[in-house]
Amino acid sequence: MEWKNHYKLHICTAHEAVDAIKDNYNLVYGNATGFPQVFCKALAEQKDRFTNVSIYNMLITGTPWHIDEKMKGHFQTITSFISRPSLKGMQEGLIEFIPCYLRQVPLLFSEGYYPVDVAVVQVSPPNDEGYCSFGVANDYTKPAADNARIVIGEINDQTPCTWGDNFIHVTDLDYIIETSYPLVETPSPVATEVELSIAKHCASLINDGDTLQLGIGGLPNAVLASLKDRKDLGIHTELFTEGVIDLVNEGVITGKRKTLHPNKIIATFIMGTKRVFDFVHNNPMLELHPVDYVNNPNVIGQNDNMVSINSCIEVDLMGQVNSESIGLNQYSGPGGQVDYVQGVRLSKGGKSIIAIPSTAAGGKLSRIVPFLSHGAAVTTSRNDVDYVVTEYGIAHLRGRTLRERAKMLIGLAHPNFREKLMEEFVRRYK
Repeated sequence: MEWKNHYKLHICTAHEAVDAIKDNYNLVYGNATGFPQVFCKALAEQKDRFTNVSIYNMLITGTPWHIDEKMKGHFQTITSFISRPSLKGMQEGLIEFIPCYLRQVPLLFSEGYYPVDVAVVQVSPPNDEGYCSFGVANDYTKPAADNARIVIGEINDQTPCTWGDNFIHVTDLDYIIETSYPLVETPSPVATEVELSIAKHCASLINDGDTLQLGIGGLPNAVLASLKDRKDLGIHTELFTEGVIDLVNEGVITGKRKTLHPNKIIATFIMGTKRVFDFVHNNPMLELHPVDYVNNPNVIGQNDNMVSINSCIEVDLMGQVNSESIGLNQYSGPGGQVDYVQGVRLSKGGKSIIAIPSTAAGGKLSRIVPFLSHGAAVTTSRNDVDYVVTEYGIAHLRGRTLRERAKMLIGLAHPNFREKLMEEFVRRYK
């Protein structure tokens, strides 16, 4: 029971834990729903003590106290993904962006590109052996703790205990902050009519026994809702969300036919509502592992009949996919899209799907475009793209010539934009 003595000796307040931070330190905050809210607020309140402290943080779901005009000179936020709470900070120049596939983020820490002085993580209360679960955020959070010189743990008694390669021992926590606050909930939006139409096309590509990767939002949940007549589906995904629960309860998602981790749902982080957090708590069917494992294409490819579904901002007539920028302005990030597109290529019977509405801005803009916007990033290259789906149908681009691709993609565009796209087709392919 020595760990209990360590626990007692290292309990402190959030403001006391701030003493671990020095000028020029590199910090890492836990990702997404695992965002350490109490410490972040305490550090921001003591901003005048610090100069040039870097904070690596990706998908923010809590209040980003560290991203504010008042924090300039004190804290610099570094990220590889922009979420809604951090978009304003990106536009105002308060955030520096590192282009990086999600699976490669742990390498920033282990290979010294971003040496971690302090990792600040949210974890569950310890079990009888003194192990705390990383709860809802393993992803880059556990690798950050593994590589940090100092680990500050917010032990939140409302954080679920989730299984897998997802634990840290109390004796590895240098500062222990006892907290109790509800996790930030992210309800899935209701799918639009267009998304329901897209979901039906996507569902037509999914067969009994397939293993799925889906993101968050109305469309992925609409896809899942369209699969109630399937049998023995599996899940291997970076993000576990609420849409999976109904299909588990209905016996559709069983994992029985998975060729890797059979009978298990594999993920790297969790977002959703309290219903999700209650479902995953001490649920042996679910395992969380670090993102450099879950999103490793060589691991993904060990799942036969792997199907990934992701979205984007625009697709050009060659099949190049931009999922992260509006022109020169960074809007999102690559996330795990390319991890799964490449992993599915290694899967026997695999399919990767880019699923998008045909228009944006209330129908004023086409998402199928002659050229990507000036300065836009190519997230998924034309060499990797497989299926593209809109409400107007399915285009299977793999193995197709540039001419064939362009013609197929024009067929997926909204009718209001097809004439302009066809003009470019004629100009390009006389």
